[in-house]
Amino acid sequence: QQSLPSNHPDLASTYMNIGNVYSSMGEYVKALSSHEKALAIQQQSLPSNHPQLASTYNNIGNVYFSMGEYAKALSSYEKALAIQQQSLPSNHPQLASTYNNIGNVYSSMGEYVKALSSHEKALAIQQQSLPSNHPDLAPTYMNIGLVYFSMGEYVKALSSYEKTLGIQQQSLPSNHPDLALTYNNIGNVYFSMGEYAKALSSHEKALAIQQQSLPSNHPQLASTYNNIALVYYSMGEYPKACSSIRYAVDIGSKFLPPNHPDLRRLKANLDKINNRWQSYLFVFL
Repeated sequence: QQSLPSNHPDLASTYMNIGNVYSSMGEYVKALSSHEKALAIQQQSLPSNHPQLASTYNNIGNVYFSMGEYAKALSSYEKALAIQQQSLPSNHPQLASTYNNIGNVYSSMGEYVKALSSHEKALAIQQQSLPSNHPDLAPTYMNIGLVYFSMGEYVKALSSYEKTLGIQQQSLPSNHPDLALTYNNIGNVYFSMGEYAKALSSHEKALAIQQQSLPSNHPQLASTYNNIALVYYSMGEYPKACSSIRYAVDIGSKFLPPNHPDLRRLKANLDKINNRWQSYLFVFL
């Protein structure tokens, strides 16, 4: 700030970096302020269709998305897309990234047809510009699977998740946490299809990876134990369900505030499983 003009592009890059740090810390108001300072400098110093402006609009959209401000996120992403469509080749990977961002917003808004359309545009670009096993394809297949799952299209969701898994198995270490997320998603599909043995197998693979790669009180472990508990509950294996859900609640209680919706959900599942187990014991005693 002492050595450069106030609208120098290098200052914009610094504000952008600061914004990304605040965003990773969950300090979204501060992140937004930093990204907006970057944008103001870029609007003064760069052509209106410069790709760096698109990157900043994407960053602002990401912050709004994390804040649950979906309309504002969508507006920012659409500004990014408009710039990229003017300034980049039609098969540029950055366009795919923006289409994925737009798809994630539509999915969060429950607009699944629009979400699917956006993610499929992202996939089409990536299939033109990247090798078929490129790691960037994995999140796009994952996004498509999540939309199909939300639409109740379980066979299509499973197909997309398996494509994600195939790419991750080629490109990531065998204990990478992203593999665990994919196994959990696959498990959720099998659970919704009533295929409890397959669901349990997938969630247990997720758990084994997380136990190797994450701290013992990591939130993702709580989610996996909850998934396993619900499968055991649906199979009538109440003691095993009780054991798993207690692990989930214990972990959740360490990192979530007492009134957090996720912790309330875990405790509600604990109460449901305990009540069923007590009723079961009462019938057979």
